[in-house]
Amino acid sequence: MAEDLKIKYVPTKHLEPYSGNSRVHSTDQIDQIVRSINEFGFTNPILLGEGNEVVAGHGRLQAALRLNLDFVPTITLEGLTETQKKAYVIADNKLALNATWDDDLLKIELEALSENDFDLDILGWSVLPEFADEVSYDVLDDDDISDQLSEMTSNVRKAIQIDFDLEHYEEAQEIIKFWRGQGAYVGGLIIGLLKQEKNKL
Repeated sequence: MAEDLKIKYVPTKHLEPYSGNSRVHSTDQIDQIVRSINEFGFTNPILLGEGNEVVAGHGRLQAALRLNLDFVPTITLEGLTETQKKAYVIADNKLALNATWDDDLLKIELEALSENDFDLDILGWSVLPEFADEVSYDVLDDDDISDQLSEMTSNVRKAIQIDFDLEHYEEAQEIIKFWRGQGAYVGGLIIGLLKQEKNKL
């Protein structure tokens, strides 16, 4: 069983960046990390291999040097082989990039922070995301919808059966949201079918 990780404050000048680090940190990103440290403190330790070589946290190290910090919190990852160390340097950066955002929740959180006069630039976006209030599916005409429906499996068609008229539009929106969460692009079909049903009224 691995020993508990221990945070140790190490002189910044004693840390050695990994020469094979393929992750590039722009000046703008380092500026953002500096602002984050000023706002929240140095809350994410730099990860080291044995011998004070940086395995993860090269951007934080550059920010610490910019801030003239004499010491930074570190955690030493003991027992890594050279192969594991090389792999972890890449994995630490790439795995974080593989995450996505829940736009609905993100919008709510950003609005709450903005209402409390929090400087949103500190969050790390050079340009804050824009959220579309409505999605237009006008490009889908009736023929397109019919063609796409004919290619859908019976199980999928059954799962998204539309029995709505115009009064049930909010319920339709909830179904659209659910299926998007499942990775299915059925929103356009549902909107199109609702339009067809509306035209029959």
